[in-house]
Amino acid sequence: MKDTVLDVLMYIFDNYVEEDLEFVPDQELLRTQLTEAGFCDHQIEKAFSWLEGLELQKECNNPQVLSVIPSSRLFNDEELEKLDTECRGFLLFLEHAGVLNSNERELVIDRIMALETDEIDLQQLKWVVLMVLFNQPEKEAAISWMEDIVMDDINANLH
Repeated sequence: MKDTVLDVLMYIFDNYVEEDLEFVPDQELLRTQLTEAGFCDHQIEKAFSWLEGLELQKECNNPQVLSVIPSSRLFNDEELEKLDTECRGFLLFLEHAGVLNSNERELVIDRIMALETDEIDLQQLKWVVLMVLFNQPEKEAAISWMEDIVMDDINANLH
């Protein structure tokens, strides 16, 4: 049995979302398929709540409020505990490379904090970034780039 919300989210993304840019699942059918895949009901419900939170954040996000002036992001104590130096550095790298804007960075951090885990490793962060980008309009190039990074990591771990 798989036991984290992120495992459920990664499974959904990997098996259902990747090919369909307009993913609108039948929740009952998806719930049944996730149960058959070995996920427990509690984690499935939390994953659905996480996805709903992502959608709500997307609706609240105003792309015209983007800061033109570069700024630094200060992390609070809870964020510092959950995101190690490597993860925080990767977020900074993504922002400087233009993969994430400041609103998307904040959305990634929000979704990371919504996961009920003590720490997030770099691979998990990459998956969350990919899920957040996938939910943003007109981010095809960034999505493709992040998919390559995630898949390269997976392939490296298999060999």
